[in-house]
Amino acid sequence: MKKTDAVIIGFGKGGKTLAGALAAAGRNVIMVEKSDKMYGGTCINVACIPTKSLVHSAALAHVYDDGQLEARRTRYSEAIEEKNRLTAMLRAKNYHKLADHPNITVLTGTAAFEDDHHVSVETDNGQEIIEADQIFINTGARPFVPPIPGLKESRFSYLSETLLDLDMLPEHLVIIGGGYIGMEFASMYTNFGSQVTVIQDGPVFLPREDEEIAGAVLQSLKDRGVNVLLQAKTSQVKDTERHAILTVETPEGVQEINADAILIATGRRPNIEGLHPEKAGIQLTERGAIAADEHLQTNVPHIWAMGDVVGGLQFTYISLDDFRIVKSAILGDGSRTTQNRGAVPYSVFLDPPFSRAGLTEKEARDKGYHVKIAKLAAAAIPKAQVLQKPVGLLKAVIDADTNEILGAHLFCEESYEMINTIKVAMDAHLPYTYLRDTIYTHPTMSEAFNDLFASV
Repeated sequence: MKKTDAVIIGFGKGGKTLAGALAAAGRNVIMVEKSDKMYGGTCINVACIPTKSLVHSAALAHVYDDGQLEARRTRYSEAIEEKNRLTAMLRAKNYHKLADHPNITVLTGTAAFEDDHHVSVETDNGQEIIEADQIFINTGARPFVPPIPGLKESRFSYLSETLLDLDMLPEHLVIIGGGYIGMEFASMYTNFGSQVTVIQDGPVFLPREDEEIAGAVLQSLKDRGVNVLLQAKTSQVKDTERHAILTVETPEGVQEINADAILIATGRRPNIEGLHPEKAGIQLTERGAIAADEHLQTNVPHIWAMGDVVGGLQFTYISLDDFRIVKSAILGDGSRTTQNRGAVPYSVFLDPPFSRAGLTEKEARDKGYHVKIAKLAAAAIPKAQVLQKPVGLLKAVIDADTNEILGAHLFCEESYEMINTIKVAMDAHLPYTYLRDTIYTHPTMSEAFNDLFASV
């Protein structure tokens, strides 16, 4: 049996950063990661970094597309190789950052609770038992596969993680699920040159987003050749020798769609499979996440949870902020909590990207705010014209009584950078006029805030 001050289950952003902080404070830490292909966590290995690498390569492929299928396939294969190089480099860097620290031991294996102070780890060399004063759960989330007959068994079916390893560009990619992950892959593979069909069971496209912005995103995808089927349900998947056949029920009737690859993008669930939190007396939420308070402490006082396994927003920067909260609770004054994060921005890396912080117009009105609306077409931004990316729409929701920004929705080039400025202004409770009257460099996308907020 090994004894340690802390055991962290999962090498993701929150866990690995906490390991470094605890070790720097003189505590002995054991980091448990089930796979040597996942050092550094989901973001580095199978999500944010590899997908954004491919998004970048796809944009270049689209610019230099000569219409030849073999050339597209070559560019795609080269993009996969570059993605693999990048993730391998980052994975090794993350591993050594912890493993080379004298106070940290990295243990590769599958962890499970034995009780509230003991964790067993199945490694290639057998089982090890760890006794820890404090335990931190950082096991992330895993894809949800709907019970569609033939889908799971199809050799043409992929999860987002496994599709990233496909080195042959599919001529026709069918995406089941119209959420953020599905949309990023739809945009990316369209740029690589694939025909893309998106199957969404709901009647409203991006139902959580502002209606005008969602409409602009949908039209942009359609203009680029993406076939989006709403109110569509996949009832069956059958394999042939060369492709899969999906039977899809739509308002217009039943149709069969051939696919060279199927991406299952129907959401993710907290990853507690095999962890047995019940043996430690840990409570779960109704949706199967680890239940934690505003300090990310579970009902067992010496056990905390961070990242996607808590069931909140699934962004790596939220996991990083979870680290700050746990560090504040353990090594600080406990003042940082999930309740004082301020506005949480996010971006969907379409072409152009979509970014958001705060409330939609409907959400603001439903909450009783008196609102003013600012809108600007991306085509009116000089830098968008310079970049030859004039597609999109910018929209901001403003409290008419205080002039504070309640929400911002930016569907335009470089919106993933612009939204951070909005987030700072919202957290600082600055009036929209501050961004309206600020001096920005030219030509930049950020100077669009002059015109956007002047439109109120």
